[in-house]
Amino acid sequence: MTKAVCVLTGEVKGTVFFQQDGPDAPVKVTGEVTGLSKGLHGFHIHEFGDNTNGCISAGPHFNPHGKEHGGPGDAERHAGDLGNVEAGGNGVAKVDICDKQISLQGPLSIIGRTLVVHADPDDLGKGGHELSKSTGNAGARLACGVVGIAKL
Repeated sequence: MTKAVCVLTGEVKGTVFFQQDGPDAPVKVTGEVTGLSKGLHGFHIHEFGDNTNGCISAGPHFNPHGKEHGGPGDAERHAGDLGNVEAGGNGVAKVDICDKQISLQGPLSIIGRTLVVHADPDDLGKGGHELSKSTGNAGARLACGVVGIAKL
C-alpha cells in the first residue's frame, strides 16, 4: 500500500489524502476543501510540483499521454483530470474519488506533482468554450499543494 497527502493553500484551504493498495489498483482520493463558494469546482493534478509563483507555477494538467481534456469517466482525458468537487452552502467540499488513471507509483505517479482546486466548474471538455479541451474552462486556481508521500 502507498499513501500520499496534499495540503492545499491559497484562497481556500484543505487536506487531501491518496491511497493505492497495489501498483494496478485505483487511487482512492479523500479529504475536504473549505472556504469555497457553493457549487462545483474543477479538481486537477497539474504537471509540476512547483509552487514558487503560486499555483500558476504548477503548469498544465498532468497529461502524459497527450490527450484532450475530459471527465474522469472518459477514455479521452488527461490523467490529471479528476473532475469536480462540490461545495455545499457551508463552503465545504468533501472529496471522495476513486481514479484508475493516476497512480502513486511508476510513470503515472502523481507524487511530486500539484493538486489544484479551481474557482469554476470543470465542463469536462464538453462546454464548447475555447478552453474546454485544454482546461475544462475551470477558471482561476484558488488553492494548490504538492502531493507528497505520507506516513503509512
